[in-house]
Amino acid sequence: MPPDYSKRLSALRRELSLAGFDGLIVPRTDEYQNEYIPPAAERVAFLCGFTGSAATLVILRDRAAFFTDGRYTLQAAKQVSSDDYALFDTAAKTPLAWLEENATRGMRIAYDPWLHAVKNAEQIKMSLAKCGASAVSIARNIVDGIWTDKPAPPMASIYPHDIIFAGKTSAEKRREIAALLRKKNIAATIINSPAEIAWLLNIRGGDVENTPLPLSRAILNADGVVEWFVDPQKMTKDLLPHLGETVNVLPPEEFPVVLDYLARSGKTIFIDPHQTPSWIVDYLTVAQGKIDFGEDVCALPRAIKNDIELKGMRAAHCRDGVAMVGFLAWLDAHWKSERLTELDVERKLATFREANIHYRGPSFETISATGAHGAIVHYRATEETNAPLTEGQLYLVDSGGQYLDGTTDVTRTVILGEPTSEMRENYTRVLKGHIALASVRFPDGTTGAELDVLARQHLWAAGRDYSHGTGHGVGCYLSVHEGPTGISKRNNTLLKPGMVLSNEPGYYKEGHYGIRIENVQAVVEIPEVSGEKQKTYGFEPLTVVPMDQRLINAEMLTEMERDWLNSYHQRVYNTLSPILDRPIALWLEAATKSIEK
Repeated sequence: MPPDYSKRLSALRRELSLAGFDGLIVPRTDEYQNEYIPPAAERVAFLCGFTGSAATLVILRDRAAFFTDGRYTLQAAKQVSSDDYALFDTAAKTPLAWLEENATRGMRIAYDPWLHAVKNAEQIKMSLAKCGASAVSIARNIVDGIWTDKPAPPMASIYPHDIIFAGKTSAEKRREIAALLRKKNIAATIINSPAEIAWLLNIRGGDVENTPLPLSRAILNADGVVEWFVDPQKMTKDLLPHLGETVNVLPPEEFPVVLDYLARSGKTIFIDPHQTPSWIVDYLTVAQGKIDFGEDVCALPRAIKNDIELKGMRAAHCRDGVAMVGFLAWLDAHWKSERLTELDVERKLATFREANIHYRGPSFETISATGAHGAIVHYRATEETNAPLTEGQLYLVDSGGQYLDGTTDVTRTVILGEPTSEMRENYTRVLKGHIALASVRFPDGTTGAELDVLARQHLWAAGRDYSHGTGHGVGCYLSVHEGPTGISKRNNTLLKPGMVLSNEPGYYKEGHYGIRIENVQAVVEIPEVSGEKQKTYGFEPLTVVPMDQRLINAEMLTEMERDWLNSYHQRVYNTLSPILDRPIALWLEAATKSIEK
């Protein structure tokens, strides 16, 4: 029997009333500010049924609202009851704007300080103050009080990540970050991101599905010593020798004790207000600790891959390309005769990846979407929604793998049968944007926000657009969505050689089809273009998977675009054909043939 979400909402309101609150803000995150979270943190899904990775609920006594971004608006309309929640795209209205309109003087709105970063908590307080209401930090999450069958916290084992994949020892990384702290006259920094701890300590785990993270937090001191707060039950026998004597392993309940010591020592503690839970700053403030705010000192070093990591990423994408090409060749041959469904082909793709060495599982839930489902940007096929692949439809598959030496993410859109002229036009506009971004040359000091328009320009010219960012950072056997770098209208992180990002423009026609073309690419210096005083960068494509030429209107391509596509396809063929079985190599040869002028 499906959950009664209306009943859960009513139960929550009763708890709020008993506790003396007029409302509650429920973000979809955990105490580590993760995008991908364990089942024990899925409070939004528990309350309303939404299963996407970005959402916020704002619940008042007589009304409630649900907020997500453009990737999930269609999904939310299907999963969240409009009788219980008013549904909003955050591009049109944010949770704070809605609160300012709906909260009234004297209201007490509760929030869990572990689930809101410092900056976000400050914004909540400021917005509520405008209407005479107040934000109240709570000691225990009220949702947990009605979630009687809440899953237990994850307890996956933690293991060393070998230097042959990491490229640098943990000690080297800690010395480099500690030197940055000393340069800022900082005694210690709090690291709340499990991905950064995994990178810094050269460890991996399994607390989060599809991402090899051990959930934990740490304090890095200016002398390179780390206090790592983690459940001892997760420790494997090889871990302590790997960590060495300058990493002190402590149970999570010791975290406030160490915080208190730091605060009373008078030492300056460095905190990223966008990543650190407001609970930590509240605690330090009460203890009269000295706090310095700024950007996380581990984020950029982690985002800039070293030579070994880049080598591993190339190798992982090569093996992933073998899997994808084998899958696409199989799909071409079988989709019609075997009456395949979205779940059938999703499962088949998994078998191709599983044959690769170093493969450790998917990097996210595969998006296997045919026809109208392709217009739901982050669609997930289920037994209830599973649709057959049908003649004349577009099929979109967005998937990736976690390998010991790298993380992959690739999207291809293919035609089942013959495309319409409209499909070919829209696919080609998306392709032209992809090529514009893939082939750009840009000076040192450029941000992702400055490049984003390149991928949108040909859609804009036809009055079209897409509602998601153009590219996200990609980790190295870490999170498939990695900050701080990205290519979007709002990302102002400078692009540097060694960063790895996706390039994924798209077009989505609601009720009909979706188109997305995604490669992962690395920022590289272009020596022959770099001047004496100004370095010039570009992108090296890491993904080696052909694009469906049946969907390309060659007349819409410029000579430069044709040359880029032909060169890319030649790269795909040269890289993969020597390691493919002959029938698949022959399929690839046809799929990568040059487009004539």
